[in-house]
Amino acid sequence: MTTPFPFGEASLALTHRLRRPTAPSADGAAPPLLILLHGIGSDERDLMALGARVDPRYLVVSARSPLRLEQGGYGWYHTTFTSRGPVIDAAEAEQGLETLATFVADATRAYEADADAVYLTGFSQGAIMSLALLLTAPELVAGAALMSGRILPGVERRVAEPRDRLAGKPVLAVHGLYDPVLTIADGRAIRDMLASLPVELTYREYPMAHEVTAESFGQVKDWLAARLDERVSR
Repeated sequence: MTTPFPFGEASLALTHRLRRPTAPSADGAAPPLLILLHGIGSDERDLMALGARVDPRYLVVSARSPLRLEQGGYGWYHTTFTSRGPVIDAAEAEQGLETLATFVADATRAYEADADAVYLTGFSQGAIMSLALLLTAPELVAGAALMSGRILPGVERRVAEPRDRLAGKPVLAVHGLYDPVLTIADGRAIRDMLASLPVELTYREYPMAHEVTAESFGQVKDWLAARLDERVSR
């Protein structure tokens, strides 16, 4: 018997776990793909419980970040937390973004998913990378749900041109009012930046810290289901 998240194909760029759709389309169409990206210091198992609760029409892939960290777990790049905020290894972040782009494209092909219905959902550093990929390679991503993230430093200068490549891309950002790691100012910076772009932004703040709560994830879960409902109604 297979588990809901058996290990994925070793040939892909990142170790990952997989949940096949439990409510496949009646006409045999390619399934929508949801890729989950964990936060720094964690691994692909971290968001498994959340992935098991999303709309059963999704094929869900929970990916492990590529770098093993000295303190344990994995990340896309090293971050040093200082009194003036996080300081990142920019070269690692650039390489991580390239790796993520390759993984998204390869996973879409390997699992025969609908290339026009690939959604990213990330927490913390996973949200940072999800937003960065959406902004720089929008053809790979239909939309993204961002949980407690921030803008990757420097990505503002690399937003896809022309900007109409982002037109209509749905983005959800949820953030904690009492987040001590990535403060509410980081969430509001995402809101303000995306308000200047032609995406369809939904932004919500919750009375929480740097975490995922039942209320905040309920918003994410409903938002993801609504994306599929919209596609059916077209």
